[in-house]
Amino acid sequence: MQSTFSGIELGKRGILAHQRGLQTIGHNLTNASTEGYSRQRVQLQATPPIYRPQLNRAETAGQIGQGVDVARIERVRDGLLEGRIITATGDQSYWETRDRYILQMEQVYNEVGDSSVRNLMDRFWDGWQELSLYPEQRAAREAVLQRGQALVEGVRLRYNNLDRIRSMVEQEIQGNVEQVNTIVRDIAAVNREITNSKAAGDSPNDLMDRRDLLVEQLSEHMDIRVDDRDPDEFSVYTAGFRIVQGRIARPFEIRPDQQNEGFSEIAWTHTGEAVRFRGGSLGALQELRDSDLRTEIQALDTMTVNVMDLVNEVHRDGYGINGRTGEDFFVEYPAILNAQGNYDRNQDGTVDSSYIFRVNGNNSLDLQAQVGLEGVMRLPAGSEVADGGILEVPYRAADTVEDIISRINNSGADVTARLNRQGQLEFKATTARDLDQPDFVLRHLEDSGQFLTGYAGILSQSGPDGAFRWDQADAVLSLRGETATRAGADFAVAPLMHPSGWMAVNQDIVREPASIASSFSVAGNPGETGDGRAAAEIASIRNSPVGIGRADTLDDYFADTVARIGLKGEESDLSLDTSERMLKDLTDLRSSISGVNLDEELAEMIKFQRGYQAAARFISNIDQMLDTIINRMGV
Repeated sequence: MQSTFSGIELGKRGILAHQRGLQTIGHNLTNASTEGYSRQRVQLQATPPIYRPQLNRAETAGQIGQGVDVARIERVRDGLLEGRIITATGDQSYWETRDRYILQMEQVYNEVGDSSVRNLMDRFWDGWQELSLYPEQRAAREAVLQRGQALVEGVRLRYNNLDRIRSMVEQEIQGNVEQVNTIVRDIAAVNREITNSKAAGDSPNDLMDRRDLLVEQLSEHMDIRVDDRDPDEFSVYTAGFRIVQGRIARPFEIRPDQQNEGFSEIAWTHTGEAVRFRGGSLGALQELRDSDLRTEIQALDTMTVNVMDLVNEVHRDGYGINGRTGEDFFVEYPAILNAQGNYDRNQDGTVDSSYIFRVNGNNSLDLQAQVGLEGVMRLPAGSEVADGGILEVPYRAADTVEDIISRINNSGADVTARLNRQGQLEFKATTARDLDQPDFVLRHLEDSGQFLTGYAGILSQSGPDGAFRWDQADAVLSLRGETATRAGADFAVAPLMHPSGWMAVNQDIVREPASIASSFSVAGNPGETGDGRAAAEIASIRNSPVGIGRADTLDDYFADTVARIGLKGEESDLSLDTSERMLKDLTDLRSSISGVNLDEELAEMIKFQRGYQAAARFISNIDQMLDTIINRMGV
């Protein structure tokens, strides 16, 4: 049976519901400028009627309504749109980070006037050219020395600038990881509060806004994916693992990676497994440090070590005006002191590797001669070969020596080939593709036929049994004529890491410029004072193939370097502009859906205000009716 006072209860529900609506509108208005806030809406529903369809119900006409209740207060949020914004935020952060550092790299190469490495290199070759014309003058030798020292300083300066940028990237990686760990722990803490609030029957909208904002901030640092299908196990994934699972946070740790020059390696704290990110600022920073900047430093190192090696090759055979010979113009520091290149790579007390930079054959070859041989050379794959490992370079009977050398240099192998000044086939190592492999170390030379064995005189035996392999000690014994007691093929131990950072002119040359070579011996006798052939040959290196990858000459190298960094800058500019536009469109769309619109909120406020007034008026009328019944219906 319906109570006499049910009308007051009905009106009270209306007042409370519309009061809740007004409070929600006020909450929206005061948070209109709050970052990450989503407007909220009160969803009203009719209170269940007093009579339900059952046997003991009163015989009344229809169900009697009991007013209104607040069903829920929900956020206005588009889940699919939020997922797109998370992805777009990571893309923008990725390109923004790349663009910032690529600009700094461009500034390193945009050297002006006489300070550019290219200009210093040109002046260095010009000095040798002048010495070839005036080999008897000490002044010409002083000019070569000064220009050589200027070149050394220019190369070192470029290396130091690139290395400084790389160190800045390293510091930013460490700072970003700390921020990520803080955000991850905050998300897990908010998840705990949300779960507890929902268990009590509440709608923790503000907490969910806070969590969404944290997730968006996290997406700036890395590529993430959110799984909110289970409200009690809100999860965030990155790099194939869960970084957040409900109340559980899985932060990262930073540890030095000795295979990557001691730079930081990011790893999971719970498994120790290393992490490589594909997006966000951390993905860009890892790529910049371990790919872009490493590549630029490697290119500078490659140019440096080859210029030093080529100049020294000629200078050792030349004579200065003081009659001295056999001296290097540049200092070349070996990576290891063992004459055979043997090295204990895993630091277990036993040598297990061979660090060899260059090998020369014993036989003098003619570039235009057809080899008359067939076979397949197996060489270490370079960075342009997707799967790394070993690649095969075939040769045929009709090929000339020049054809085979060109095929090797264009194969994408981690070696370069040329004929040295004695006409011997020479292999040089280049920079390594993988972080766990050293630069300028020959890793594999093998030939199924006779080109590298009897014809060129490099290897002592064909097939796998005669292959030169760096992952073993005494690998030089596989070279032709090389034995434990007698030197055969000419080889050189790998240089110290980053030769562009320690490049220097020989101090013996600095102390005595008269030792700078300009002449060659004649019939076994020391070079004559007026002979400038050695200086002319060093000057000709400027326009000669120098074994810097696919770049034929130093001019080609400088052109490739400028083009490479310029294209990277153009790519980052265009991609950043595109990602910014996409993110702006998505955030504008979100603002139109989830943002607080003052006009709309004021309209909603008037609606709830009128509803509140109506409910209050209804209670007033019910009160008057009850007063009449109770106090004015007399006995």
